[in-house]
Amino acid sequence: MNSTWVKIYTSHQFMKSEIVRQVLIDHEIEAVLMNKQDTAYKFGEVEVYIHQSDFDKALEIIIQNDL
Repeated sequence: MNSTWVKIYTSHQFMKSEIVRQVLIDHEIEAVLMNKQDTAYKFGEVEVYIHQSDFDKALEIIIQNDL
């Protein structure tokens, strides 16, 4: 991942991060997940990354949808 990607959302629950990613994709914002959870014990974080140029729009979408 290069420097044009920024973290927009972090959660300890995979599904919450996936919902955020899907909402952003529905609004035509490219979003990817980075799962940093331990596979055996499920602790850690799941992060959502977007392009830096979409940050303001994505943040507005997240706030409007109470994500």
